Amino acid sequence: MDTRIILEKQDFTHLQWSHTRSSSGTAGTFLKASERVNGKKIYYKLSNFDSEKGIVGHECINEIIVDRLLTILGVEHLHYQLIHADVEIDGHLYETWICASEDFKEPGETKAALDNYYQVNSTTKISHYDFCVQNGWQGYIDTMLVVDYLIMNRDRHGANIEVLRNARKKTLRIAPLFDHGLSFLCSCFSEEEIADFDIDVDRKCKNFIGGRSTLENLSLIKEKKNVFSNNISEDTKAILFEDLEQVLSAEHIEKIWNMLYKRWLYYESICNS
Repeated sequence: MDTRIILEKQDFTHLQWSHTRSSSGTAGTFLKASERVNGKKIYYKLSNFDSEKGIVGHECINEIIVDRLLTILGVEHLHYQLIHADVEIDGHLYETWICASEDFKEPGETKAALDNYYQVNSTTKISHYDFCVQNGWQGYIDTMLVVDYLIMNRDRHGANIEVLRNARKKTLRIAPLFDHGLSFLCSCFSEEEIADFDIDVDRKCKNFIGGRSTLENLSLIKEKKNVFSNNISEDTKAILFEDLEQVLSAEHIEKIWNMLYKRWLYYESICNS
């Protein structure tokens, strides 16, 4: 699936949404749906849904920003489409933005959450990080830790990292990076909260690998070199937020960019020290 934004409003009232409580400790419900389109399974998700206030979050928009960011940095990841759409939830019509993505499993593959895979396959009290290194996934995990720091991902629990196995072909691989909605200013639901959001605060996050701080988790990376094939510059802003001025306020965009670029400059300073 190509990364793109569909600005013209689409009718997705046919989708049946399932309710999933947030796994990160944030309040709210995240609704998901799926269907087959031209033989491919497509997954859809909504931003934070409140039964009284409606769709109040902007996690779907965060997904498209991170999608673009990882493309620029040369990181393998799940691609999303951001779609302006009408949806129906519990008999009520909502105009909103939804994310769509294709199934990243190849034919014959089954998936397992990394935390479950660790429990089954770890025979010693090895750390989660060292277990991944032992399985040949160090480069992937180091890159993930930096990405999560840059975007302040609050939700990299053990099920948001997946192991894909093909028993017949005897292959094992880590799934492309996915699920970055609970990042940036995901805790802000109003312009006042956006204005008050302090980009310098190191907020607690839910991480299967490392601790509760994405900043402190950078210390797990043993080689202090840039894990990316490309870099971020001030010109990156225009690419990340193209067409999103119709979705987010100028203040919201500016706050996300300032946080991301400040974190990038700090990461660069670590690599060059």
